[in-house]
Amino acid sequence: MISKEIGDDAPDAVGNADTMTSVTREVRGFALCLAIALITACGGGGSDSPPPPPSDGGGTAPPEEQAPDFSAVDTAFEDFLEDSLIFDGISYVVVDAGGTLHTAAFGDHTKDTIVMLASTSKVPAVMTLLALEEDPNVAFDMNQSIREVLPFDGVYGDRTPSQLVSNTSGIPGLRQLALYGPHLCQFSFDEAIGFEACGEVLLSVPLPDSHDAGSIFDYGGSQWQLAGVTASVAANATWNQLVDQYLGEPCGLEVFSFGNMWEDLARWDGTASSLLGLGNPNIEGGAITNLADYAKLLQVHLNGGYCGETRVLSEAAVAEMRVDRGGVVADNPIPYGMGWWIRTDTPGVYEDPGAFGSVSFIDIERGFGGYVAIDDYTRLDAEAPPKLVREKIIPLLQSAFDSVAE
Repeated sequence: MISKEIGDDAPDAVGNADTMTSVTREVRGFALCLAIALITACGGGGSDSPPPPPSDGGGTAPPEEQAPDFSAVDTAFEDFLEDSLIFDGISYVVVDAGGTLHTAAFGDHTKDTIVMLASTSKVPAVMTLLALEEDPNVAFDMNQSIREVLPFDGVYGDRTPSQLVSNTSGIPGLRQLALYGPHLCQFSFDEAIGFEACGEVLLSVPLPDSHDAGSIFDYGGSQWQLAGVTASVAANATWNQLVDQYLGEPCGLEVFSFGNMWEDLARWDGTASSLLGLGNPNIEGGAITNLADYAKLLQVHLNGGYCGETRVLSEAAVAEMRVDRGGVVADNPIPYGMGWWIRTDTPGVYEDPGAFGSVSFIDIERGFGGYVAIDDYTRLDAEAPPKLVREKIIPLLQSAFDSVAE
């Protein structure tokens, strides 16, 4: 662990310049590694009833299909772990629309290992926002200016949630984190700062090199936190209450939650009870999960929006997350939807990697998804796991599924 312990000395992020400089140093390494790991990782409404099980038309169950062989994938993970001087454990799960197909753990991981997700939190965060938008009892619109929801105004009030979570809002992203100043409140586990109060700072304090909405792709940062605050205000609920209502309860999630450990990663001990910052959660990178929970979230993207027999998102909402918004702007165009990086070299593949090594992905052409849990909180080789998944694991999985489809 490389983060120094702040503990009770966690600064008021909207306070004096000396303490702000301290926090800036604390999160600067996170910003650089996160931006590198994630920017280089990119490859450049339905029915209210669950889909019926497949039938052969005669009222009998179809013959059992041959299962894909995942042994080559297991071997690739084992080889990666054996060759690495940094990573001590890996676990992963593969799903399709029907359920979990394969789970494996290597090194010091077990199938129950809980990890901090960093930016692999982004897809579930967007799912929460879209589920809120589809709730007829809440006035929340992904394409509505956030000033129409928030009880305070500011320089970024004309931005929309869809712009915020596609990194096209024009608000400077993580690559300019050293200039964030008061905006660093979003990375503090000090709940006295306040989730909504921090949101007011983000909205009202302009950052250097801001741009017009829809003009530039600039990954991460304050724009994601503003989206979460806007949703919380619209629903008159905490962020984690929304996550529980729209994902946790219908999907039967066990540990999935959002916190905020960025000030002191060393205080995370691998248990859900050690998660700090529940009252000031970091929207873009604060979630924790186990394999089983993330597997259920991935299935929503493969079976038309369902968790089991419960619809959590419409088919249209699931598809909207994959529409390229980042690749069509004039400045720094990079293919990105809402939460998903878009693999232009492999059509139908979408990824959500995080700085600690975890990666989630789906292949909608072949109908499978996967989540890889790696927990290297030193971030010494943050790009290695996404590169492994992108260059080896996904192609091996594609071959395994193609072999049974022939």
